[in-house]
Formats: sequence, structure tokens, C-alpha cells
Amino acid sequence: MGVIVITGGSRGIGASAALHIAQRGMGVILTYNKNPEAADDVVASIEQAGGKAVAVKLDVAEVRSFEAFRETVLITLKEVWSINSLSGLVNNAGYGLFNPLESVSEAQFDGLFNVHLKGPFFLTQALLPLLEENASIVNLTSATTRVATAGVAPYAAFKGGLEVLTRYMAKEFGERRIRANAVSPGAIRTELGGGLNDEFEAMLAAQTALGRVGEPDDVARVIAMLLSEEGAWINAQTIEVAGGYNI
Repeated sequence: MGVIVITGGSRGIGASAALHIAQRGMGVILTYNKNPEAADDVVASIEQAGGKAVAVKLDVAEVRSFEAFRETVLITLKEVWSINSLSGLVNNAGYGLFNPLESVSEAQFDGLFNVHLKGPFFLTQALLPLLEENASIVNLTSATTRVATAGVAPYAAFKGGLEVLTRYMAKEFGERRIRANAVSPGAIRTELGGGLNDEFEAMLAAQTALGRVGEPDDVARVIAMLLSEEGAWINAQTIEVAGGYNI
């Protein structure tokens, strides 16, 4: 069923997505930035379940590294799977930052921009030659693009830009039958932004129709579906996976 690249696949939603993708019979190339041990643990879990995965270091903020990363991906595809193309790309890597507009620094702004919008733009561009016909791109955005949440303005703004970019990817890559969709998680129990304390989690759960915050698996299942045959006629969409947050 092909091989998928997923950025930020060593923890949280990315790690869960890598496992669910592998469970559907797809190979996985997952990237990590600063925690190779966690990435190796995900690879081991996939292999123990009978799948095949490889972890590769990548900083999605470093656009200059993308050409070398593409060559690494191509070598890995040939050596591990004996193929030379990808079936999908998941632009998932990211981090959170809580800071009111009035105190956001230029460095903080640029850091979030590089990881959440510039990085996915140019990484997709770099890997496009390797994406086969009928491939699928999934971009991770955020429910904060719909529900304004004080303190995360730059993050939400760049995730909103990624939603728009997703539709343009679907439009421009359509001739090659490459689909592009965005998955927009609500409050999820991960390490992003420092995680959730009990009080904050209770508040978010109270604002969610289904009465709880999400788990990484809740989002991962949707990502895996969009990469598989079940999602073959879904294109140019943003799917919020939030249990009915602030409706």
C-alpha cells in the first residue's frame, strides 16, 4: 500500500498516526528533531506489530536541509522497500507557544512561522517529485483557527494559512490525482505547549459536546483514513477532530 512520510512522528499525534498508518499495511518514514530515542521506540512498536518503519532526523524549520532529506528518503525507499515513490505525506511536526499578542517577540513569531507554514510549504515542494499518482497529503492544523483562543495568535494564524494552502495544494496537484486535506484537532492530551493540567483539561472538557478532551488516537485514526482508500474521494477539506468543541 505504499510508504508515507510523517513529520514529527516521535511523539503525540505523530507517533500515534505512524502506528495507525502501519496497521493499515503502509510503510512509514517518520521524522524527529531532538529525540531519537522516542523515534526509535515508535519504530520498534511498528516492527513488533509486523510493520516496517524508519526514523530520520529533520528540522522542518530548516528549509535548506530539504533537498538532502529528499535524497535520504529516496535512498531509504529503495533500500528498505525497493520502490522509488511515496504514497503520502503528513505535515504534522509542530510546537505550541502561549503568549499574548502584546508580548510576542519577532523571534517567537518567526519560529512558529517557519515550523507551521513555511516548513510544510517547502517540504511538500521538495517531496512532490517523489509523490506518486493518487498520493495523499495531510496537513495538521488546529481548532484554534475557528475558535479564537487568547495567547496563541501566531500559532493559530499560521495554522489558518496552512488550511488555505491545503486547498491550493488540492487545486494545483489535482492533475496528478494527488489529494490534499487538513486535519484540525481540538484539545488533545499531548505534550504540545506543555500539556494539560487538571484544571485546564476540565475547562476544555466542559466546552466539548462529548465531555472530554481528545486522545492522540482520536486524531490518528482520521489521518490514517485520509491516506487510505476510504478517503479516496475526500479532497480540499479541513476536518475538525474535536468532539464538538465550542459549538
